[in-house]
Amino acid sequence: MSDATANATDAPRRRINLHVLGPVLALIALIVLGAMLNSNFLSYGNITNVLARSAFIGIIAVGMTFVISAGGIDLSVGSMAAFVAGVMIMSMNALIPSLGVGVPLVMAGMVVAIFAGCAAGLLNGFLISKVGIEAFIVTLGSMGVYRSLTTWLADGGTLSLDFAARSFYRPVYYEGFLGISWPIIVFAIVAILGELVMRHTPFGRHCAALGANEQVAQYSAIKVDRVRMATYVLLGCLVGLAIIMYVPRLGSASGSTGVLWELEAIAAVIIGGTVLKGGFGRVWGTVVGVLILSLIDNILNLASIVSPYLNGAIQGVIVILAVVLQREGKSAK
Repeated sequence: MSDATANATDAPRRRINLHVLGPVLALIALIVLGAMLNSNFLSYGNITNVLARSAFIGIIAVGMTFVISAGGIDLSVGSMAAFVAGVMIMSMNALIPSLGVGVPLVMAGMVVAIFAGCAAGLLNGFLISKVGIEAFIVTLGSMGVYRSLTTWLADGGTLSLDFAARSFYRPVYYEGFLGISWPIIVFAIVAILGELVMRHTPFGRHCAALGANEQVAQYSAIKVDRVRMATYVLLGCLVGLAIIMYVPRLGSASGSTGVLWELEAIAAVIIGGTVLKGGFGRVWGTVVGVLILSLIDNILNLASIVSPYLNGAIQGVIVILAVVLQREGKSAK
């Protein structure tokens, strides 16, 4: 084989895959930009604050990765989070006379949050996989249901956790281990486990197969309905876990809790490289996408470049651009 032929065959191997490295390069560019615009950007306080506040969306986005990779979508996670938070707060307040303020009360609240999240996810999954309603329609409808239920439970106001219980529960958000807050630790554990499940378990492979071609997945003896339902139950459980970390931060919930969380979660998944139509998911990419969105929000607030009220618009534009880049990548192949 001549040297020219060898170089020609080695060139594609050395070609940089921007679809894989693009989100990482964007994250590095944002870090450099933030450091240039504000000297406090790389401070320990700012970094930990960004990571802690992004943990809620990050935990939910890991679950959304499985849903989207399996060819589904869930527009209800923000409203679901508000509903789960409201149910958790009401349950803890009702249990104070019997359990008192302490570890049993907090544990009971955590169980309620996980159960409520899993039940909400199971309902979505059942309507989609067993009844056969489109995921977009089901989750769009449940988005309105959960938001309205939360507003109704709060009587149009705010559901607040008892002051003593809130004070006892606060360390779950504001404290941690070795200087790292618990939400960051939980997010990291969920992300690692999610990547392992996606890459190294039959469930992860079945999600990708289902999203790529449902008929082929059925012919391959994959229990399609069970896998699809499991993705929504997993997402609901992770919504409950995110709320366990969220409630001690403010100690309250209202009809406006979790607004645009679904947009942020979906945006993080798409930015991270998961194909919107399903067939491929990348949890580590979702983590990068979450960090990109959080850093954009943080940079805009620190530098006062644009109004913080436009953050949702910027995230929407990012989602559209990410989908366009995915299509261009496919057409280039």
